[in-house]
Amino acid sequence: MASDVVLKQKEEEVKDLAERMKTSKIILLTDYRGINVADVTNLRTSLRDAKAEYKVIKNNIIKRALDANGETGLDNLLEGPTALVMSDEDYLEPLKAIYAYAKQNEFYKIKGGIVEGKVLTTEELITLAKLPSRQELLGMLAGALLGNISKVAVALDQVRIQKENA
Repeated sequence: MASDVVLKQKEEEVKDLAERMKTSKIILLTDYRGINVADVTNLRTSLRDAKAEYKVIKNNIIKRALDANGETGLDNLLEGPTALVMSDEDYLEPLKAIYAYAKQNEFYKIKGGIVEGKVLTTEELITLAKLPSRQELLGMLAGALLGNISKVAVALDQVRIQKENA
């Protein structure tokens, strides 16, 4: 049987993780089998750039932290080796980083996750990861607006030329 000190440490770890999960915009569960230390180091670096953290935590601790927050939608995913990705700031950039990494490594899998309080399946997360970033969408919008404004300017110029010729 575990000593009281060890139990207190685990309870504190669950409590800290549950608090961290409450403030996270994204919580991803991934299967990290078959990747080496160098790959994990590169992944951690890309996630750090995306303002996210990557931790390998026992499934039991993750489950207890999720339960403490009233979340049971991910319980069936807590089998086998599980790495946890969390971010307080943005959900899209860490998700894109994990998706890009999973595409390069056939063994690395996204199990599921929670985005802004909503449990999402692997397929939903991948669909979300394929979306353009906010900056790209703003660029597309600006391009579309600029194209329309240019067409209006050309049409007005043609009207001006017709009036001058008449």
